[in-house]
Amino acid sequence: MSADPADDTRTRILRAALDLFAEHGYQRTSLRQIGERLRLTKAAILYHFPAKEHLLAALVEPLLADLEALLDAAQTQPTEEARWTVLEGWVDTMLAHRRPLGMLFHDIALVGRNDTYHRLMGIAMRANDVIAGPGAGRRERVRAVQAVATCSDPIVFFTDVPDEVLRADMLDGVRRLLSTPAPDAATPSAGARGGRRRPGRPRALGGEQVEAARRMHAAGTHSVDAIAATLGVSRATVYRHLDEK
Repeated sequence: MSADPADDTRTRILRAALDLFAEHGYQRTSLRQIGERLRLTKAAILYHFPAKEHLLAALVEPLLADLEALLDAAQTQPTEEARWTVLEGWVDTMLAHRRPLGMLFHDIALVGRNDTYHRLMGIAMRANDVIAGPGAGRRERVRAVQAVATCSDPIVFFTDVPDEVLRADMLDGVRRLLSTPAPDAATPSAGARGGRRRPGRPRALGGEQVEAARRMHAAGTHSVDAIAATLGVSRATVYRHLDEK
């Protein structure tokens, strides 16, 4: 059998590194362990990646490149269109890179040792500027930062939630964040006035979640009970939205 091309060897090294980083963490994974998994010598790995830090940077590179391409595309669009291009594209990009993102989250301090961290921060700042819009004040800029977190953080905390459902939840959350005015600080909340949300009030579904429920039902992959359990609502809520079509 002929030897693998160089590019295939490099890809195999990256896949093995990602698996081992996920299993043991970056710090506790050695180049020797990666080599043993692939039956390669340490020298063979160093030929492609002169240091372990280069493996981490290479694993994160596709995520960063996709985010930069997304922001470049949004630059030519009007403000509101650019805002939602970035938000929806950010969610889709994060979902497409779920495993490297989880690794990056757990080893973020290590990423800070090299240029990858500064590049990531630059991408985040660009996204914040697009979402906040030109001439944004403090409140709009705070919400822009919150919106980026809404489109990123749930992916590393809800690893067992299917992409389609998590996407719907995340976009529903960011739409609510950006469309609901912040309460006036001088206005007491319902809790401060002594009012409480009535127990048993059914949770509502956002537009993205409704579409996800309808797609799952139409595909025949989920029963109504399964859809309700996945989205955290009652069967009656699911039926109500399915009947609205």
